[in-house]
Amino acid sequence: MAERPNILYIHSHDTGRYIQPYGHAIPTPNLQGLAEQGVLFRRAFCANPTCSPSRAALVTGTYPHQNGMLGLAHRGWYLNNYDEHIIHTLKAAGYKTALSGVQHVAHGKRVDEIGYDEVLTGPRGANPTEVAASKFLHRQKGSDRPFFLSVGFTETHRGFPKDNWTASPNHVMPPAPLPDTREIREDMAAYITCAGILDRKMGVVLDALRDAGLWDNTLIVCTTDHGIAFPRMKCNLHDTGIGIMLIMRGRPFTGGRAVDGLASHVDVVPTICDVAGVDAPERCEGVSLVPLATGKSESVRDEIHAEMNYHASYEPMRCVRTDRYKYIKRFDERDKPVLPNCDQSPSKELVMEAGWYPYEKEMLFDTFLDPHETNNLMNDPGCAKVLADMQARLMRWQEATNDPILDGPIPAPATAVVNDIDGVSPQEPTGSTEQFPQW
Repeated sequence: MAERPNILYIHSHDTGRYIQPYGHAIPTPNLQGLAEQGVLFRRAFCANPTCSPSRAALVTGTYPHQNGMLGLAHRGWYLNNYDEHIIHTLKAAGYKTALSGVQHVAHGKRVDEIGYDEVLTGPRGANPTEVAASKFLHRQKGSDRPFFLSVGFTETHRGFPKDNWTASPNHVMPPAPLPDTREIREDMAAYITCAGILDRKMGVVLDALRDAGLWDNTLIVCTTDHGIAFPRMKCNLHDTGIGIMLIMRGRPFTGGRAVDGLASHVDVVPTICDVAGVDAPERCEGVSLVPLATGKSESVRDEIHAEMNYHASYEPMRCVRTDRYKYIKRFDERDKPVLPNCDQSPSKELVMEAGWYPYEKEMLFDTFLDPHETNNLMNDPGCAKVLADMQARLMRWQEATNDPILDGPIPAPATAVVNDIDGVSPQEPTGSTEQFPQW
């Protein structure tokens, strides 16, 4: 067979689609250049809008309720079986595997359980992620062994800088559907500053790939875990929470094309396996995106699914999204928001002062006529058939994937640390001696 391609999985925290290639006034020239040479997925979604579960779905090709990562790794959650990580499929095919920076599907000593051949960075700040990754890439020059390199960045994760922003709040558009106020414009200006730093660091890695002569035989998968850390985004099943950047570059993902077909993070493992010429594990719930890249098909799936279980607190939700409609169902009895699942920020403070968003048990949205998902159609008689179809779609997926929420509330394991559901901040005391960041 043809020479197997190298795989560069380069990823960020909390970026959503808020980068230049998706049309935002957020200068990210390196990512723009990557999109102009590769394939941009306009409607790609994560499987869970919180950090560890999202990443676990991507690297295993299965949903969090299947792989066990129902909460955050640094709060005591872990994969049922680390042998299901994609690196083990690739290692069996002869790949060398390496990690630089954040991975967030294991914490502390459990990082060794993932099974990378090389871990290039130590504690945060000890070795710059982009420098360690670049050195690794230069060492691969001339090697006849393909590699899988994961490079993870945290730059668009809170906390943001308090001042010295690269964008003026006077000229910033707040992220929809948040209101246009000075506080939110300043918050967004801080995000834009961080996005620029992320882009420069990713650019260092991409430049190293070129300089090492590896550009033409490397599949680049550039993505993020979920939406940005603003109210109604991260930790929510609206498109603002599950919508993610996904850019692939390398044969056959070339030509600067934009794809409108639905795509999910669970499709990444089957896609990498397809390009690498290895069999995807039978457990995979996704499909290869290669037909979209080659133009042989405009669509490879009729619907995507996502879930929410634990972030700082328990907030069980499931959704199904088709080309046009979105259905979200909550699996708790609450009538008020779970505020610890929204990271602290000036934007959060403003929305709290305004009274927060309605906490609705079930939601149906027409994403064509209501792209910001603000008009709940659950009680619209004209949407009865659509609602029944979407409810049936969700149930079929839950049954097919053995979703444990169908049997009742999902308890946290003894290892997990969970915030008071009626609290306000993810940084409030939990009874643990550890201090947790707002992952």
